[in-house]
Amino acid sequence: QAVPFQMVPGLTPATPPIGRREVRRTSPPPFQAPPSLPLQMSLYFNAFYFPFWWICDILMLQLKYQLLPDFYKFILVTILILMTLIEVIRLYLGYSGNLQEKVPELAGFWLLSILLQLPLLLFLLFNPGLQPLPLELAAHGILTAFLLFQIPVSFITLRRSTRRLAGRFHQLSNSEAQA
Repeated sequence: QAVPFQMVPGLTPATPPIGRREVRRTSPPPFQAPPSLPLQMSLYFNAFYFPFWWICDILMLQLKYQLLPDFYKFILVTILILMTLIEVIRLYLGYSGNLQEKVPELAGFWLLSILLQLPLLLFLLFNPGLQPLPLELAAHGILTAFLLFQIPVSFITLRRSTRRLAGRFHQLSNSEAQA
C-alpha cells in the first residue's frame, strides 16, 4: 500500500515529489528559444582567436608597410581599424543575441557578418596588390572559416527565434481576444 505524499494534513513538504511534474517544471517555457550551441561555441572560439588574428595582422602590416604603395597603406590601415571595431561589435551582438534570445541583436550580428566583415575579409584574402604574406593568409583564412560557419548558423537561429516569437504573439493575441 502506497503512503500518501502528505502525511499530516495542512503541512506541505519542503521538496516537491520527483516525477513528471518536476520534469515539466524544469523544462523551458514553450515559446522560449534555446540558444544555439554551435553558434555559441563558434563565437566563443572566435572571441579567443580574434586577438591572435589582430596581433598577426599588426605584425604583418608592420613588416610590409614600407613595400606597399601609399594607396594600399591607407586601405590596409583603414580596413584594420574597421575590422577591429566591427568584430568587437559583431561578437558582442552575437553573444547577447544568442544567449538572451534577442532577435534585433542576432539580426545585427548576421547583417554585420554578411555586409561588412565578410567583404572586408575577402578583400584582404584575395587582393594581390596587398602582397599577402603566408601567416596573413592563414590568419585571414581561419577568420573567414569562422564567418562562413557563423553566417548560416546564425540565420537558422534567427529564423527559429522569430518563428517562436511570432507564435507566442499569435497565442497571446488569440487569448486576449477570447477574454
